[in-house]
Amino acid sequence: MDAQTVIARRIARELRPGMLVNLGIGIPTLVANYVPKDISVFFQSENGLIGTGPIPEEGMAHPTLTDAGGRPVTALPGACTFDSAMSFALIRGGHVDMTVLGGLQVDAQGRLANWMIPGKMVPGMGGAMDLVTGAKRVIVAMQHTAKGKPKIVKTCSLPLTSVRPIELVVTELAVIGFAGGQATLLETALVCLRRRSSGPPRLGSPWLPKSKKWPFDNNTG
Repeated sequence: MDAQTVIARRIARELRPGMLVNLGIGIPTLVANYVPKDISVFFQSENGLIGTGPIPEEGMAHPTLTDAGGRPVTALPGACTFDSAMSFALIRGGHVDMTVLGGLQVDAQGRLANWMIPGKMVPGMGGAMDLVTGAKRVIVAMQHTAKGKPKIVKTCSLPLTSVRPIELVVTELAVIGFAGGQATLLETALVCLRRRSSGPPRLGSPWLPKSKKWPFDNNTG
């Protein structure tokens, strides 16, 4: 199982019936593929769509049905479209129950940097700032490192998306919460436990030495 799938499957466990959920571009879009069969949620895209479904199969994409990043999506029965003004009114008005966003860095207090790298061209900040500020719960989906460098750091070196701390970050190695402004290791992946020789993994800022395995197998997640 590749890292992105591990992350998406774990985040799908955070979904609850009836939620209005925004999925960012990249890894977050994969979450829609792993919604538990016994619950129904509503996925929202900030370009003006509620009712998105799994990523379309090859050859089944519709050219005018895309997410905010321009990537093809599907629309489930009952889906609705509207303009960006209405979409951001939902976000800024606190009506989005949960957003799942990609990340470049997350610091020890749970502050996210995900919208730009200084010196590189940025097409736009998108809706990340509004989502981190307005959504009731913010989860970051990202791989643990980039080119060998940790993405969970003591202090972000990249521009912050918001000063509001996120609630949870999920990587292919760990699930980390930020209750009380303290990075806390909640779960570790099986691969991480196998590599660890002694003590809790030191993968960034201090975490409490509590962990539980991710029971991923063919019957879970």
